[in-house]
Amino acid sequence: MSQAAARPRIRPARTRRTAAAARRRVVLAALAVIVVASITAGVVVGAGPLGDAVREITLPLRHDDIIRQQAADKGLDPALVAAVIYAESKFRDQTSHAGARGLMQITPATAEFIARDSGGTRFVQADLATPQINISYGTYYLRYLLDRYDQKEMIAVAAYNAGHGNVDRWVRAAGGTDSFELGDIRFPETRAYVENVLGRRGEYRDHYGDELGL
Repeated sequence: MSQAAARPRIRPARTRRTAAAARRRVVLAALAVIVVASITAGVVVGAGPLGDAVREITLPLRHDDIIRQQAADKGLDPALVAAVIYAESKFRDQTSHAGARGLMQITPATAEFIARDSGGTRFVQADLATPQINISYGTYYLRYLLDRYDQKEMIAVAAYNAGHGNVDRWVRAAGGTDSFELGDIRFPETRAYVENVLGRRGEYRDHYGDELGL
């Protein structure tokens, strides 16, 4: 055998990276199948690597440092902030068909209101793609809604989804914030949204207490 024939073949770095990425996709796809099968079968996946991986898929958390900072600055429950982000975007930066942008899905009109109300004179709409600014604006608006509705979280969360104009009418029809109940929310989508956020808030408290500083 010649020296040339004995020399081992070395794959280019790009080929190796492509193969590694393909293996990761296969692993993630297999894990997703396991997660779906487990949930469908009613299997509870506990602690350990698999439990952590399942939680990462079913209850993701990103930017926990920004959430902690902004929640503390606005006097908010960081688990509630995380739950709103989950309901709005599942922690993925995106733009909706209505033009809402970023992790907390801030609409252009709401962003302009927050910029004026908070004195953010240098704000431009493109800033909403930045997690720091998006979460800062989203938590500012959530704080504003809580103050508007006498610190009633259910009503504030409903307004975050349906707009305070709709919620103002529902509150008046219910006889005020103290008598407002879930059934007073007229939009089925918003009722489901509120139930989702408040339920997820408990899950974020249970599973990410350390990360959220709770």
